[in-house]
Amino acid sequence: MLINDLYRNELRLYKNFFQPVMKLTEKVRIGGSVKRKYDIPQTPYQRLMESNQTSAKARAQLETLYLSLNPAQLKRGINSKLDKLYQTYQEKRRIQQVDPYKKSVPRTVTFFMMQEPEVGLPT
Repeated sequence: MLINDLYRNELRLYKNFFQPVMKLTEKVRIGGSVKRKYDIPQTPYQRLMESNQTSAKARAQLETLYLSLNPAQLKRGINSKLDKLYQTYQEKRRIQQVDPYKKSVPRTVTFFMMQEPEVGLPT
């Protein structure tokens, strides 16, 4: 399926390696309003590399993956798959759409249905 392929490949890589996220660090209520403080925007990849929760082998694998990626190429792949998805949606919508001005053709009636029942008293 096209949408699953998009989520599992290009979009996952693009979001985790190249889209920075601002993490909420603190919320303080002052009267009726809430004051929010955010951390410096970083990608999930950068946050993982700064933390000490991964092994050296995993860090090396992530770094080689990061260096092999091209953000412009990933974005082009995402856009092309989104275009295909939109075209598929439009085709499906066009098929299901009914034309209200189209003249309907009556269906043929079988011979059995055209026969009239006999009128009279039962014998």
